[in-house]
Amino acid sequence: MEEVHYVSGDDVDPILLVELLDEHDADIVAQLNEQDLETTASILSQFPLERAVDIFDRPELSRAGDIILELPEDLAGRILKGMSADRAANMLRQLDGTDRTDLLARVDFETAQSLKLLLAYPEGTAGSIMTTEFVSVPSTYSVAETLKHIREVQHTRETVYAIYVLDPASRELRQVVSLRQLISSEPDSNILDVASDRDPIWVDPDADREEVARLISIHDLLAVPVLNSRHRVLGIVTFDDVIDAILAESTEDVQRFGGVEGMAEPYMEIGFVEMIKKRAGWLCALFLGEMLTASAMQHYSDELAKAVVLTLFIPLIMSSGGNSGSQATSLLIRALALGQLRLRDWWRVAVREIPTGLTLGTILGVIGIARISLWQYLGIFDYGEHWMLVALTVGLGLVGIVTFGSLAGSMLPFALKRLGFDPASASAPFVATLVDVTGLMIYFSVALLILRGTLL
Repeated sequence: MEEVHYVSGDDVDPILLVELLDEHDADIVAQLNEQDLETTASILSQFPLERAVDIFDRPELSRAGDIILELPEDLAGRILKGMSADRAANMLRQLDGTDRTDLLARVDFETAQSLKLLLAYPEGTAGSIMTTEFVSVPSTYSVAETLKHIREVQHTRETVYAIYVLDPASRELRQVVSLRQLISSEPDSNILDVASDRDPIWVDPDADREEVARLISIHDLLAVPVLNSRHRVLGIVTFDDVIDAILAESTEDVQRFGGVEGMAEPYMEIGFVEMIKKRAGWLCALFLGEMLTASAMQHYSDELAKAVVLTLFIPLIMSSGGNSGSQATSLLIRALALGQLRLRDWWRVAVREIPTGLTLGTILGVIGIARISLWQYLGIFDYGEHWMLVALTVGLGLVGIVTFGSLAGSMLPFALKRLGFDPASASAPFVATLVDVTGLMIYFSVALLILRGTLL
């Protein structure tokens, strides 16, 4: 595809606009993301309204809120009104209060109230990512009437693949009928007659989006309804909404694993001050934690002076414990996120990780002993007359440290989740720092036990 270059301001080449309009929406968004705000707003202001709405509905469009603020007020209001409710709410959530209020004032009262309802739900919940644009019919409708209704409203609904059947009096959800069930049924059949006998799957508006994703995955759904306490449909969460939300959360989890606060903005769009804020806190916390490592080494300074050879293996010991802990943490965080484990399963994990840690530690310990022995026999390095005891100290130290690292790394996510924190906060650097301190204590305790009367 030939690259298109735009000029700033209102003097956008009509030929370039025509070429751009021939592109797919995703390609248009990719090119607009490379332009400055003024140029992007100028281009979109000359798009047909429906196409501009489609572009703003793409979650990949960066700085959507800033772009829409650059548009003429009337156009911005029409675009906001035409956007899917969940995407519009997500865009508004990224703006400050004044700009958000300004934009909401440009749409009609009904649209503004609908968006305010979505904005009221905490970020990361089913209510915050649901859309209020769904197809619903009373339970008195026939298949033919339902299909007719779908044809009438399909332009204003995010999806028509699931039809929500409501009680005509109470408006409570009775059943969910798929489009496939409709088109394969007799036209004069009642809508409830073609529905499944099973109760519909639904979620509470305060449910975590990861729980919504789990339900959609295990039940193979295209959408799941969000119900209030009176069993009325507030909205629906579609599978693509869940994918977008989980991708964003996965990005934040990966960042936390690296010891950085979650950042929603692309890397190049994060300001210098914001970058420092996001990274400095974790870095300082980890640095303070590592100070405990220095304190531990000071505590064993006499032993280090007597047996300097022990210091050669400190990096090996510390990294092995941190690596085993990080492995366990990664596995457990993912299992908790997918609903494969519950808080009450902590003891089952502990029983599993202890023998796992012992086995892994033994493997590393044997490798460590073999390395010391090989270097001693080949004359590469002389570990002294008590080199066999040094090798045994390193081997047993690795068994203890790797076992502790595996156990600590697996228990931290449970502890954080129990305290109400995000388990992803048990990041690899945090686990490594914890195991560094305890690893030194284990290592030197083993050394005191084995080398007492010889080197110590």
